[in-house]
Amino acid sequence: MSISKFTRVLWVMPAFLLAGCNMVLLHPSGMVAAQQGHLILASTVLMLLVVVPVIALTVIFAWRYRQSNNAATYTPDWDHSTQLELVIWAAPLLIIIALGALTWISAHTLDPYRPLRKVDASHTVPAAVKPLTIEVVALDWKWLFIYPEQGIAVVNEVAAPVDVPINFKITASSVMNSFFVPALAGQIYAMPGMQTQLNAVINRPGDYEGFSANYSGAGFSGMHFKFRGLSAGDFDHWVQSAKTAGRELNNQGYLQLEKPSERDPVRRYSVVTAGLYDAIVNQCVTPCPN
Repeated sequence: MSISKFTRVLWVMPAFLLAGCNMVLLHPSGMVAAQQGHLILASTVLMLLVVVPVIALTVIFAWRYRQSNNAATYTPDWDHSTQLELVIWAAPLLIIIALGALTWISAHTLDPYRPLRKVDASHTVPAAVKPLTIEVVALDWKWLFIYPEQGIAVVNEVAAPVDVPINFKITASSVMNSFFVPALAGQIYAMPGMQTQLNAVINRPGDYEGFSANYSGAGFSGMHFKFRGLSAGDFDHWVQSAKTAGRELNNQGYLQLEKPSERDPVRRYSVVTAGLYDAIVNQCVTPCPN
């Protein structure tokens, strides 16, 4: 194989190896996930500033100081170089400082509990726009999404209008799970008796994959759902279609839904008992003792 052909193979191999990978984390459809993707890339580049030279110098030194190279300078008594020590310690130190500053700023900017100030990179959230509240309950092994303001609930499907801030309130019924829509934002744990939050926004319409990223038992592998980014009109139509489902989700109905089951179909409930989500968080769906 000629040198030119070998070089082309080296360039093609990474693309070939990644051809089956889903790159949604680096090409998301939500502003929060996009900022997290930029953080991953920036952190990787900063770390490669050390990794790549070290790998390259390892190869260069191994080649230059091989046994058969009689032209290499032989200095068996060499033990110190101030200039080399400065490079060895200063470069990683500067990278760690830059990486620490970037991570600290991003950790506060991307705090999942922090309400969004922008809907995308160039537009702030209009003062008149109210975030959409979605209450998320991780069940065994399915997801329940309650829309308290719309008075509906849906199993294994969630929808939101494009460019509208979303405030997810997240809990679990029995064991810890992890709510994760890679195109939207990073994963947030769902824990029984506790509530976590996620503020996010979807910027492009489409259907996106959501799932649990934390093992929770036999049905974990089928614990997937669809996140749908819709236009304002399509979202209103989606809400109305749920309201015509004719099913009520009350406390007794929730206790039946809570029973473990796998790969459940999408189910819609047109009426939801007020305060059901709070009862789930406080583990008082059945009457609590006084």
